[in-house]
Amino acid sequence: MAEREKMLEVDHIRVEFGKKRHPFVAVDDVSFAIYKGETFGLVGESGSGKTTIGRAIIRANPLAAGEIRLDGQRISGRLTPAEDRQVTRDVQMIFQDPMDSLNERAKVGYIVAEGLYAPGRHYTEEQRREMVNKALSDVGLLPEFASRFPHEFSGGQRQRIGIARALILDPKFIVADEPISALDVSIRAQVLNLLARLQKERGLTYLFIAHDLSVVRFICDRIAVIHKGRIVELAESEQLFAHPLHPYTKALLSAIPQPDPIAERNKKLLVYDPACHHYEVDKPQWTEVEPGHFILANAPELDVYRRELQR
Repeated sequence: MAEREKMLEVDHIRVEFGKKRHPFVAVDDVSFAIYKGETFGLVGESGSGKTTIGRAIIRANPLAAGEIRLDGQRISGRLTPAEDRQVTRDVQMIFQDPMDSLNERAKVGYIVAEGLYAPGRHYTEEQRREMVNKALSDVGLLPEFASRFPHEFSGGQRQRIGIARALILDPKFIVADEPISALDVSIRAQVLNLLARLQKERGLTYLFIAHDLSVVRFICDRIAVIHKGRIVELAESEQLFAHPLHPYTKALLSAIPQPDPIAERNKKLLVYDPACHHYEVDKPQWTEVEPGHFILANAPELDVYRRELQR
């Protein structure tokens, strides 16, 4: 089998907030790679560090340690103005709340075209108008919507505007930060189908951030589970659901609602207790327990997990 081409590499990154003497560590020693053309899911509860990683990739959160590379080129740390413009073009983000992420005082045409006004991008007004119309059409909106304001649209339409804004610079990598969590259930499938279609048509690569494992199972090729700033398990989607190993992953899976009322009422909800892990002496290591399946565990835990896989 031919080796897959890596699009994005996150290499032992650490993100801190607050004072230098007593910083709050939001993300600690996180590493993963995303292959070209895939959808990589990053799943965890609120405050686990998912969005912090996404914002570090788009250079909104500086790194305290580690490195992020796109197509083998470093995109973290200090960059030249030309390199910074290229990263902005290549990497875009779709935000969680389509209402908060859109300027209510600006018309849709300007919101979508805003990136085209950046220094180093020389477009005429006619060219910008054509690019905006195409971007809106690509996400299923009419070009005449460009003259309206965001409050005139539904939540699903506003999220499509946010997607159009991300697409207009023709990026190769998109960070989708819980793009459907603020939408009605009836609209979520439409937005997910739109993202899948755009990925196929444009050859896009996604980092899909979510807290709902039932959603990422059907759209992500691989899933990483993050807890308190550290990735604890990573595997292909079906592999993770068929053989979850880490107790935190099992706890997340047990919380997925069941469509059958009887099964939902009788299911056993698991609770993850980090205090059960004693890492004072035997520190956990990032280990591949089966092909493509990685877990953060120490030696005694690895023995347990390997026995689980053999059953």
